[in-house]
Amino acid sequence: MIRVDNISKTFSIWRRSGRVRRRRAVVQAVHDVSFSVDAGDMVGYVGPNGAGKSTTIKMLTGVLVPTAGEAQVAGLVPYKQRVELARHIGVVFGQRSLLWWDLPLADSFELLRHIYRVDARAHRERLDECITLLQLGEFLTTPVRQLSLGQRMRGELTAALLHGPELLFLDEPTVGLDVVSKEGVRTFLADLNARHGTTVMLTTHDLDDIERLCSRLLIIDHGNVIYDGGLDALRNKYGQERTLVVDLAEPSAAITVDDAVVVQIDGPRQWLRFRRDDTTAAALIADIAARYSLRDLTVEEPAIEDIVRRIYVEGM
Repeated sequence: MIRVDNISKTFSIWRRSGRVRRRRAVVQAVHDVSFSVDAGDMVGYVGPNGAGKSTTIKMLTGVLVPTAGEAQVAGLVPYKQRVELARHIGVVFGQRSLLWWDLPLADSFELLRHIYRVDARAHRERLDECITLLQLGEFLTTPVRQLSLGQRMRGELTAALLHGPELLFLDEPTVGLDVVSKEGVRTFLADLNARHGTTVMLTTHDLDDIERLCSRLLIIDHGNVIYDGGLDALRNKYGQERTLVVDLAEPSAAITVDDAVVVQIDGPRQWLRFRRDDTTAAALIADIAARYSLRDLTVEEPAIEDIVRRIYVEGM
């Protein structure tokens, strides 16, 4: 569905040099990036601010022309066949709108049907499905400017899907949403992929979105892809530290065992940090159970967010 070969993008900017002079500088936004995405995949594309995420998405949707390299989306060259590509993709930018601000939501959907030249029956079927799954019925007649952020985002997702795209690009789709709205959007996207096999490329700073939806993660930093693989592989490679939470029968001094360190104590509960390379959770539990009276045990895996944050700071 997506094939990217050594794609790069540079921008020229002018910076002040002295009181009146300016000098031209070249900024490398994306550098020699390559990856592919198969039909039906849900892929997370993450990185710190300024890493090149949005620039990549804009090249894949035909908004920007690559400085070097090649890209194909749905078998088309995005910047050369932009109009045709628009019929195959849906795009949701968290800070941009597909909807008409002063029109009721339903009118925006009807206008988009004509823009994409979608058959009325197919449009109605897709719209009814989105109304049901995203619970749009209560505010279809409300002007977009009067919608809450969560309601508007549900409308944006619907607008991006009414023409039946094979591929959906999402750039910060849950930014600013409350917990309930975020979960509603995530559930809808998971259902969309399961029902229709829609390919999703998700760019976000909220790594809970990635854990909930994606089996594969691309990490970009300073314009370069520094990781491409599964979430479990990322944990195994970079999340060596795990935590064993132990509930003792009664409060005690810090538990003393080999290959683990107590990092926190709260009454009878203690948190022990250990590394995968040094021991297994089973061996550690057996050692503790032989020495202490236990009520409960829990093994906590490292959060993807913590792993990615450490990669940003420390590098690969």
